Amino acid sequence: MTELSPLDTGFMELEDSDRHISLGIAAAAIMAGPPPTRAEFRAGVARGLRRHQRLRQRVRRSPLDVTAPVWEDDPHFDLGHHLRWTALPGAGSDAALCELIALELTGRLDRDHPLWEAVMVDHLADDRWAMIVKAHHSMVDGVSGITLFESFCDAAADRPEPGRASADRAAPGVRQWIGQVARLPYTAPRAAVRSARTLVPVLLAAVTPSSGTSLNGPIGRQRRYAVARASLPEMREIGAAFGVTINDVAVAALAAAYRRLLAARGERPTRGAVRILVPVSMRVANAKSVLDNRVSAMITHLPIEIEDSLERLSAVHDRIARHRSRGEAEAEKSLLSLAGLLPSAIVAWTLRTASRFPQRGVAALATNVPGPRRPLQLAGREVQEIWPCIPVAMRVRTTVAILSYTDRLTFGITGDYDSTPDIDVLASGIADEIAVLLDRARRRGEGADVTAGKPVE
Repeated sequence: MTELSPLDTGFMELEDSDRHISLGIAAAAIMAGPPPTRAEFRAGVARGLRRHQRLRQRVRRSPLDVTAPVWEDDPHFDLGHHLRWTALPGAGSDAALCELIALELTGRLDRDHPLWEAVMVDHLADDRWAMIVKAHHSMVDGVSGITLFESFCDAAADRPEPGRASADRAAPGVRQWIGQVARLPYTAPRAAVRSARTLVPVLLAAVTPSSGTSLNGPIGRQRRYAVARASLPEMREIGAAFGVTINDVAVAALAAAYRRLLAARGERPTRGAVRILVPVSMRVANAKSVLDNRVSAMITHLPIEIEDSLERLSAVHDRIARHRSRGEAEAEKSLLSLAGLLPSAIVAWTLRTASRFPQRGVAALATNVPGPRRPLQLAGREVQEIWPCIPVAMRVRTTVAILSYTDRLTFGITGDYDSTPDIDVLASGIADEIAVLLDRARRRGEGADVTAGKPVE
């Protein structure tokens, strides 16, 4: 048995605190060619079972949360609990697949069994089919969620099995725990002082209400989902032209899209109106195959008040660089490490209490996940696209996951059904802004003046 970390436990507590949310993270892969037989599909998923023992484990909690929850082998594990087959209606359009994904993001995973499932989707237009893999956020973050999907793919069978030492977080023995507690009076003050300087701005940003917009507020049970696509070579071309990163370009496109969305709703895109949470992966290279959460976060404002696209891109670059230089993500990771030394009951009570206070400081969430660089195959079929899908929670009505795969970048946008009927405005806004930036990058390459241009509205 292995313990859940404070962050893993926190996702369980967050879901328990709000009956409207489901904290399943998903990836929807679209394959070319005819769908596999049920036996082929089952065999592919069984391949992942051999690589990840976690897929056979469920969560067991102790009475009153006296000790941390643990992953334990499910004595009645049955792969059939985790596999489903379905088909899209009508012409099987991408829009119909988006509606199915939204439905999958609505349902909660069964805690009596291991917290994951795989759905094979037939009857997708243009001789395609899809597979949706969903796992609870207490089991995976964005990076390990994609690793989970890769483990079902054909090429994954040849990779070495991850070592158990790195794959599991072993529950500390009594002697080890006593030693950690004994050192706490000496280690905690130094760590607290070191982290406080960088954590204070993050915590203030999280709890201080931002200027109110329709992006933050109560959410219901149902979801909407949309996608926007971009070419990675074109994103690199923009980055090279203006001396910024691909991530900067992606976030700038988000800023333009949220500016357009608020304007379409009759709301002024004022400075500080959209405070965004940006998860940061703290996963080292040799831990890519481990199914757990290794993320921290930073909070920044999207510069939606800036009208010009290049000025907005420059502002995004400067703000993200400033937050990274302050070490906010590392400080938050240190705080989570300290939480791991506290009794589980205290951590659980703290997380449970905090999750019940209405959050009004953050209006959006966006995460950038590096995906597979090489083409994948599943059941002998080419994986054409992978759409990332993340939940909404804590009054944040829209979230965006950005995933790279081969030469494509895909923005997977999740929204609350009732408050985000215009989710496609975000998708089109992202695509349009990237087109504007690409045009100005190429004009710059031709020696044209690109200091001013028509903004996306």
